Parts: sequence; structure tokens; C-alpha cells
Amino acid sequence: MRAVRVVSAGAPFEATTIPVPEPAAGQVRVRVHACGVCGGENIARLGLLGVRLPRVPGHEIAGEIDALGEGVTAWAVGDRVGIGWHGGHCFTCTQCRRGDFANCANRGIVGVSYDGGYAEYVVAPQETLARIPDGLSFAEAGPLMCAGITSFNALRNSGARPGDTVVVHGVGGLGHLAIQFAARMGLRTIAVNRGRAKEDIARELGADEYVDAEAGSAGAAVEKLGGADLVFSTVGSSPAQADLMQGLRPNGRLLIVASDHQPLEVSPDLLVFGRRTVSGWYSGHAQDSQEAMEFAALKGVRPLVETYPLEEAEAAFQNMGKARFRNVLTL
Repeated sequence: MRAVRVVSAGAPFEATTIPVPEPAAGQVRVRVHACGVCGGENIARLGLLGVRLPRVPGHEIAGEIDALGEGVTAWAVGDRVGIGWHGGHCFTCTQCRRGDFANCANRGIVGVSYDGGYAEYVVAPQETLARIPDGLSFAEAGPLMCAGITSFNALRNSGARPGDTVVVHGVGGLGHLAIQFAARMGLRTIAVNRGRAKEDIARELGADEYVDAEAGSAGAAVEKLGGADLVFSTVGSSPAQADLMQGLRPNGRLLIVASDHQPLEVSPDLLVFGRRTVSGWYSGHAQDSQEAMEFAALKGVRPLVETYPLEEAEAAFQNMGKARFRNVLTL
């Protein structure tokens, strides 16, 4: 089969051909129709988290079940399924015993612990699968397996309720989905982004207000708009995240899903006197992915995608920052 792999840490992706994998007991084989391109591929690309190279990356997978391993009864050949970041769970490791299936030490991460979706076929444990609703195409479903589930799952677990005000920090691959999810959850939505170039699309996606972060303090601008109950930050910039803290109302929450790996300098006074909090979130498991797709199909949430053939995976990866808003490999 055709595949794209990380062969050596730090090197570009390489297109190649490798044997079609066979599913073992409890596994399924999926014929990949689309795979989203995500910055998370840097884990394999840079040789992080103990990844063994060569490795096929890709964790925003959408396709059809092609073959079943022994003992698989919940799925059938021809089922339309997605596979995300969650690599499965064993119910025996420390993380699983705590209920933290997304960090299972014995299954790990799709495209890191085992080969992912930059290939014509992928084999994965049956518990990683999420059913794709009929209303979603494969190219639309792929990005929902990471960017979509991250935005949806974080927002629905944030404590924000219909009528509350949420700031979506960043109108990019995650942010453009977060705006849609927030608006359809009944939240007053303020988009914050650098410059005015994305204001029109942000409003089309559902933003009620728009703040240009280049025009001054975004936190102060949000405060003038009445403040926010939640700031959902999809931009890895600790200074920008700290600035937005001043836009939070009492009991407000800064929820971070992107990081520049730098300390976050926040005045304790903002936390103490306003009872404000800072927390983080990422991804989820297969059931979360399925619920994200079901909500998206029901409420008309769709990723905006640009498609590339599999052989152009390197170009798609390099052009992520130029996309509006998710690059997707189609097979």
C-alpha cells in the first residue's frame, strides 16, 4: 500500500510503499479515505515520547472498515468510522485504573505508539473507533477527530452554560471549530485574533463580537464588552493568555488547549479577588469523538478544509499555518 512515514527524527516525511497490515484479535483494519494534518504529528516527526521509527503518522483518520480481527462483534465491514488521538485502552495500567483512558500506557497514541492514517490502510484496536454520521463526509470527519473533539469536549466540560459569554482566542484550525461549537451551544461568542483579516469569517461562523488583538490589550477590550465567563485559548502564547485573564468576570475560567511551553505569568490578585481559575484540556476518547461528530452533524458544525493527495503530505504539513483552516490528505 501507499504510505507516508517518518524515517528519521527531524527529517521530512517520505512517501513509500509498505505491506498492508492484518488485524489481530480485537483489532479492525480501516481503508483510509481522509486523514487530517495536525501539528501533533511533530511527536513522531521529531522523535518524541519514545516513538520508534520509521512510523506512519496521522491521528485524524476517516474511512471504512475493511477487515475484522478475531472477536470483533461491535463493528462490521463497510462501517464508516473515525480514529483519533486516543490509541485504545487496556483497563489494567495505572491510567486506565484511574479512568484516564486517553493516556493508557499500553495503547498510547495513534500515529506514535503504532502506525497512523498517512496510508491507505490502518489497523487499530476496536475501542478506538467512532462512528461517522451520514451527514459528514470523510474529509469533514477527519479534522473532527482531533481539532473537533478538542474544541467540543473542552467547551462542554468547561462549566459554561447557554447565555454565558465565551472568548475563543484564535481563529485557526481549532478556533474556527470552537466558534461554531460555542455558538451552537447557546454561548455568546467573542472571537479574538490578530488583525482584522479573519473578522468576516469569524462572524459567519457564529461569533457575536470580534476583538483585534493587535489594536491593544485584548483582555481590556473583552472587559469593555462586559467580560467573559470563559476564555478558551487555542493560541500557544503565554503572554496573550495572561493578558486575556483581565477580561474574565468573577468566577471566570481561562481554559488552555495550546501552549508555547513557557510559564504563564498571572497576577495572584486576579485569581484571589475574582475567584478566577486557569486550567487545561486536550482531546478525549472514542465516545467523545463520536458525540462531537453527532453534534456537528446535527447542528451544522463543519471544518473548513483544503485537500491534498497523500503524496503531498510534506507540503500539507508545511502549509498548515496558511490553511483556512485544516489541511486534509485524501486517498
